[in-house]
Amino acid sequence: MPNLGPMELVLILGVALLLFGGRKLPELAKGMGEGIKNFKNALKEEPPPPPAPPAEPTQPKA
Repeated sequence: MPNLGPMELVLILGVALLLFGGRKLPELAKGMGEGIKNFKNALKEEPPPPPAPPAEPTQPKA
């Protein structure tokens, strides 16, 4: 993957500004930040315990 230098980042930010406008960029950044935060929190949570194996039916003794 190619490295992104300062000029590439400025270009990407400029294109984003043209596409979304100045008012939408803070909202988009906030949404992305919240999404990343939720993703990290989900990774930290412990997975639920595995379900218990079903009990074997008992046979009546004859």
